Amino acid sequence: MKMDSDLLHSPAVGLAEEEEPDMSDWKLPLAFMKKRHSEKIEGSKALAQSWRMKDRMKTVSVALVLCLNVGVDPPDVVKTSPCARLECWIDPLSMSPQKALETIGANLQKQYENWQPRARYKQSLDPTVDEVKKLCTSLRRNAKEERVLFHYNGHGVPRPTVNGEIWVFNKNYTQYIPLSIYDLQTWMGSPSIFVYDCSNAGIIVKSFKQFALQREQELEVAAINPSHPLAQMPLPPSMKNCIQLAACEASELLPMNPDLPADLFTSCLTTPIKIALRWFCMQKSAKLVPGVTLDLIEKIPGRLNDRRTPLGELNWIFTAITDTIAWNVLPRDLFQKLFRQDLLVASLFRNFLLAERIMRSYNCTPVSSPRLPPTYMHAMWQAWDLAVDICLSQLPTIIEEGTAFRHSPFFAEQLTAFQVWLTMGVENRNPPEQLPIVLQVLLSQVHRLRALDLLGRFLDLGPWAVSLALSVGIFPYVLKLLQSSARELRPLLVFIWAKILAVDSSCQADLVKDNGHKYFLSVLADNYMPAEHRTMAVFILAVIVNSYTTGQEVCLQGNLIANCLEQLSDPHPLLRQWVAICLGRIWQNFDSARWCGVRDSAHEKLYILLSDPIPEVRCAAVFALGTFVGNSAERTDHSTTIDHNVAMMLAQLINDGSPVVRKELVVALSHLVVQYESNFCTVALQFIEEEKNYTVPSPANTTEPGNLTPVRDSPAIPRLRSVNSYTNIRAATTARNLNKSLQNLNLSEEGGPVAFSPGNLSTSSSASSTLGSPDNDEYILSFETIDKMRRVSSYSSLNSLIGVSFNSVYTQIWRVLLHLAADPFPEVSDLAMKVLNSIAYKATMNARPQRILDSGSLTQSAPASPTSKGTHIHQAGGSPPMPSASSSSLTNEVPKPPAREQPTIRPPYTPTLGGQAPHSHQFPRTRKMFDKGPEQAAEDGDEQGGHRNYISATLQTGLCDWSAKYFAQPVMKIPEEHDLESQVRMERQWRFLRNARVRRQSQRITQKGVTRLDDQIFINRNPGVPSVVKFHPFNSCIAVADKDSICFWDWEKGERLDYFYNGNPRYTRITAMEYLNGHDCSLLLTATDDGALRIWKNFADQKNPEMVTAWQGLSDMLPTTRGAGMVVDWEQETGLLMTSGDVRVIRIWDTEREMKVQDIPTGADSCVTSLSCDSQRSLIIAGLGDGSVRVYDRRMGPNECRIMTYREHNAWVVKAHLQKETEGHIISVSVNGDVRFFEPRTPDSVNVLQTVKGLTALDIHPQANLFACGSMNQFIAVYNANGDVISNIKYYDGFMGQRIGAISCLAFHPYWPHLAVGSNDYYMSIYSAEKRLR
Repeated sequence: MKMDSDLLHSPAVGLAEEEEPDMSDWKLPLAFMKKRHSEKIEGSKALAQSWRMKDRMKTVSVALVLCLNVGVDPPDVVKTSPCARLECWIDPLSMSPQKALETIGANLQKQYENWQPRARYKQSLDPTVDEVKKLCTSLRRNAKEERVLFHYNGHGVPRPTVNGEIWVFNKNYTQYIPLSIYDLQTWMGSPSIFVYDCSNAGIIVKSFKQFALQREQELEVAAINPSHPLAQMPLPPSMKNCIQLAACEASELLPMNPDLPADLFTSCLTTPIKIALRWFCMQKSAKLVPGVTLDLIEKIPGRLNDRRTPLGELNWIFTAITDTIAWNVLPRDLFQKLFRQDLLVASLFRNFLLAERIMRSYNCTPVSSPRLPPTYMHAMWQAWDLAVDICLSQLPTIIEEGTAFRHSPFFAEQLTAFQVWLTMGVENRNPPEQLPIVLQVLLSQVHRLRALDLLGRFLDLGPWAVSLALSVGIFPYVLKLLQSSARELRPLLVFIWAKILAVDSSCQADLVKDNGHKYFLSVLADNYMPAEHRTMAVFILAVIVNSYTTGQEVCLQGNLIANCLEQLSDPHPLLRQWVAICLGRIWQNFDSARWCGVRDSAHEKLYILLSDPIPEVRCAAVFALGTFVGNSAERTDHSTTIDHNVAMMLAQLINDGSPVVRKELVVALSHLVVQYESNFCTVALQFIEEEKNYTVPSPANTTEPGNLTPVRDSPAIPRLRSVNSYTNIRAATTARNLNKSLQNLNLSEEGGPVAFSPGNLSTSSSASSTLGSPDNDEYILSFETIDKMRRVSSYSSLNSLIGVSFNSVYTQIWRVLLHLAADPFPEVSDLAMKVLNSIAYKATMNARPQRILDSGSLTQSAPASPTSKGTHIHQAGGSPPMPSASSSSLTNEVPKPPAREQPTIRPPYTPTLGGQAPHSHQFPRTRKMFDKGPEQAAEDGDEQGGHRNYISATLQTGLCDWSAKYFAQPVMKIPEEHDLESQVRMERQWRFLRNARVRRQSQRITQKGVTRLDDQIFINRNPGVPSVVKFHPFNSCIAVADKDSICFWDWEKGERLDYFYNGNPRYTRITAMEYLNGHDCSLLLTATDDGALRIWKNFADQKNPEMVTAWQGLSDMLPTTRGAGMVVDWEQETGLLMTSGDVRVIRIWDTEREMKVQDIPTGADSCVTSLSCDSQRSLIIAGLGDGSVRVYDRRMGPNECRIMTYREHNAWVVKAHLQKETEGHIISVSVNGDVRFFEPRTPDSVNVLQTVKGLTALDIHPQANLFACGSMNQFIAVYNANGDVISNIKYYDGFMGQRIGAISCLAFHPYWPHLAVGSNDYYMSIYSAEKRLR
């Protein structure tokens, strides 16, 4: 941001001076600073959602292979004495070997069944190789594509071999037989999970991987070379999808501690709570919990799956903690695969984390494949120890005295930790560890409300938070909660679902499948619900019915349409907006919903919203009515009548102040056009014919000094334009770029003007911005043709068309589209051009089947070529010579249309020799917008292929998706501008301090009285003849407009800051400018004499100027050269913009609502030349072309609002000014130089002064009571309030005292005593009271 450094260190005032706070700026409203002005209207980029399990799996079969051979120890293990004996918590020596084996097998099966009761379990006790083979192949056969588990206990056989073998038995148990892992892989296939509980188990994992790799290579060989012997064999299955869990590393033995079970690994995996408690009691710290013995642990009351009992609660806490550790340590995709894909695998892996912790304490490292990062030191284990501690410390009293069990504070504490994370608001930090626990808490009614509240606050942080929560697995939980009838959960659930659907709309199907939509229908219908929650409910329903037929059907049955229609007039604007969007979506391509709407007269109820004060709501209503007429079902007379009715209602929005609404309007009308294509084709042909035979009366055939300067009068000046209003590249004006960009130069030879053919060059902003449009289609109807058609249609009667009554609807809609194609906002005109061209294309195709477009009409006739001498002309000011343009470069070798990035160069307007109006060149009918010359003579075939169908069902504005972003963004966060510490707020504070200082210092000077004003503090040659100048009120920037461009100068540094093209068509000119929000983030408003208003931002700084908005401020203005053009006055306090000019009304726009609020008839037959208003007194003063000055009170009705007319001037009023004080006078000046002062209550002037005759421009200083007059006769006179001349300026300083040109415009600075003057010789100079001031 450019700081006015000199202001801060200005000699006139030190910073030490007392700065009394000036609050006035803080109270001023800002115009055009809403999201719809600052953002591109499009949805957010959809995040790739990886949370959905694409391949959920089940483990359907389990093989339990136990090689225990009870009573016989394998030869390669020397056991300690005493030694760990228990297998599945059974001592095998306490019963006969066979019975022991069977009991252990049965127990192991029970332990697994706790985790996966539905699987098929097959035990294989002390088996042979064949038995294992039979078992594995049959399980795989039954499991098909699902997962199979292979559990191997090898405590009674030798350790695995380095060659990749495990051991089983021969039939009569006299030998140990090796079983190759390679074979096991073949029998088991994939997907599978293997559990190895034996010493040196890590060896198996390594061999398994080597074999799997070998298989992959064999598969590749077979795939490449079918004749290879490998390809003849049955192909081995790929082992990619296999998971392994092994009890220890390749070199480790299992622990033999007699206090532990022998199958410690299996115990950890299948009975985690039991082993965890025993292990806890064996630690030294357990002595702190007196009275807890191993026997007591066996007696813990409760069931594992009942969360209200001590045992169940411990199990629940254990699940939460292991899940949390895994989520925080594992990479996301691995977490999804192991902990969310398959219930049994998830349980085994959670328990594996415990195995790692317990077994590492006995120097044993369990191994998994895929490998996990170490988790045994994770901080959450301390929370587990504490929970166990609290639980066990209650045991003695519960069991002996029967006291009640106190629930663990674990979940409440974890929620508090989560809450702390949420309150310490930092944007970019690691996600909260407790997220998986919050998920577990949703299962408990005790903490559910709090958990949902915190979850909602977390999701509110933005789309990334929603994605995280979905990846943890929140979805099934919040889906299940929709079955709850608890009223207190409603607001929270609605909020959470709105957040989820704003980020991932694909959940619509899940909601409908589980009848979730009914929940939101009931919230919407509940009038006791606050509006915000009903808004979220209707947003959710709008997502459910969005392009999803099932959703539309169930919501239609759920009475959604009637519910929505009841809420259309709700005072909450966001609710009105989403109700309309929801309606528009439910009947989009769904005819029964449309008829349901017709029965409820939905379209008529929606009409009220077309005049809603909020533009987004008007948009939503247009969208809803657009899809209402856009249904493609069979039409009846009834539905056609309704369509016509809707179309005519929509047509009234043609001059809506908001481009967002007009864009939506084009799309809505395009639905109608598609629906009634043949009727529109007929209309199009009529218009095309009509336009051929009609020459438009020229609005501008005289050349007047202020407007169009004929070439012969001035040296050729490069006119650089940046046309593409999307990217708005500023015009390249450095000498370096000139050669590249100045392809087209105005060259005059012997003073004769040169005629350009408009055929080859785009000549309008809308036309040029279409090359920026994504599908670079070449248009049949050029911008000029459409523009001419529009004016033809308003001049001629078009009687031929209105033969049949209903036909007139299509004619009127066609006119509306023509009007929108000339819209000052490029995106609107682009859309309308697409629709018109689509119909024109179809109409001409149908009219001429024999040849689509004969190639002759594709090549342009060469323009009248300039002489090929190509003289070099020096620009005044001594810049380098311009490249000459030879005749060839102006004929067919027109540069190809540039890509979006480069600015397009417009040729300056040159009157042709016949003085004929610029837009009445006769173009060939089928002229394309950019001909690429003769080589493009198209053949029939490729012409058809080359033309796309411009309108398809996909023509849309992105409004709904853009509106949905609101729900994805943080709602609870303080907006940046209200955050006292934010950068935005600091910059604003700085600007307001600067403003106060400018006001104070300038006041000090003007109060002393200004005795002379002729010190030239700035002079420079403007790129075009200045027609309007405007000082920025607080910084050193001045805007100078010529006919169709704006140049910004820094008058302190004397340098040019920016120059860009305003985008108005070439027969129009800029006639007024205003700074909006000058006290803060300035915008520039430009008004042109065709009634269009455009608002720009990012000018005069290092960014590219961008159009914020544009609209037709006055309709039916015909650009004329002698008219007043368009005059405006801006009231920052109220956000009202007064506009008038060559019309018979003063139109008042409310920029907050972006709509017309009042039309005040002027009651005169001449144009308004000057406007001035005072918000305190609600007065508007207008000076008119007939010399009258009229006073209006805008609080009164249209017939009595004119309260005074002064007719003392007898010539054109140059300026009428109303002083802003409470007793302020009206000052008015006419062309004849008579200055009159009126008191608003008296009928006659209170004072008259006579100044120079032949006034061309005049301004009055609002603070210093000065006025300056500029004359045709090339001088400026400055007068004080008494009518004394304080300065006469006739010559420029320096410049060998060159005489000033005829004055084209002048303006005072609103505060400083500075006067800016623009003259017809292109120069712009600024005069001040004294140089030393600043």
